[in-house]
Amino acid sequence: MDNPSVQIQGLIPADPSPWEVVPPGEAQATQTIEAALAALVRAGAANGPARRDAHPKAHGCVRAEFRVLDDLPSSLQVGVFAGSRTYQAWIRFSNGFETPQDDKIGDARGMAIKLMGVEGSSSGTQDFLMINNPTLFVRDAIDYVAFQGATDHPLRFFFPSWNPFTFRLRELWVMRAIISQTVTNMLNIRYWSVTPYLYGDIPCKFSAKPAGPAFAFNETVGPNFLRDNLAKSLNAAEATFDFCVQLRTQPESMPVEDPRIEWREADSAFIPVARITIPKQSFETQEQTAFCENLSFTPWHGLDAHRPLGGINRVRRTVYETISRLRHDINATPREEPTARTPL
Repeated sequence: MDNPSVQIQGLIPADPSPWEVVPPGEAQATQTIEAALAALVRAGAANGPARRDAHPKAHGCVRAEFRVLDDLPSSLQVGVFAGSRTYQAWIRFSNGFETPQDDKIGDARGMAIKLMGVEGSSSGTQDFLMINNPTLFVRDAIDYVAFQGATDHPLRFFFPSWNPFTFRLRELWVMRAIISQTVTNMLNIRYWSVTPYLYGDIPCKFSAKPAGPAFAFNETVGPNFLRDNLAKSLNAAEATFDFCVQLRTQPESMPVEDPRIEWREADSAFIPVARITIPKQSFETQEQTAFCENLSFTPWHGLDAHRPLGGINRVRRTVYETISRLRHDINATPREEPTARTPL
């Protein structure tokens, strides 16, 4: 397989921004998360290849084009959206749970986008990571440590004591919203970045909305029906998404440090800034599957104009880098960022 690529050179610098407030204990909590997830990856690798600690089950990794829209207002011509152009991209669709499971089980569904040929990015790429819900069920690193500590008895995270003032009802509501969704085709649902980013000098969130007619392949037979339906859909027709940005207009109701809270579209609408086109294709070759599983996605691949914001993204910067290096070391595979579409 001819894979034009370069070694990963780095991430967006971790300098603090004026919108962020780092809570006490975040550094220690991040170290705890990092150690726990590294142990999870090592344990899983005892019976096979090392997998991602989250979103390990891929439904498919596909070639795509990401076209910045013509005639955007000057205020929206920022970063990768500065000027009309088309990026070649890879998109990986996945389940969120830490180990692969039957697609019938309620789970977060992920859409990870990697743009290539991004000038000014130290990795040469720009990653956008999204799931099929606008909010998360943890606020920050400290909350995530508490969630990890309750994995054997998940209700302990939501109800840590008999004291009703300790109940995490908002978190429970978000979790139920995620796992209760019925998803039968990854091309028919909407995705959100959940966490905030910069759009030049304004915090924002991103979303991808299906832009064409819904696909009719929605069978739920077998444990991998989401992959089957994705393959059938892209054998039949191309898929399109509108990639949109939501600018922060109400600081009080649109927090940077709390991804449990949805930024209401009534306060700031999502504005289309690009069109994603996934052409008809067959993506199930062994070479393409191996290539895509070796890719590393992180919100810290990209331009400083789209710098990740907030505590969850700060945790991701450290943890995603550690897990990516560990996974590739165990699997004895090179850690590379693609610079052009791989001819598979």
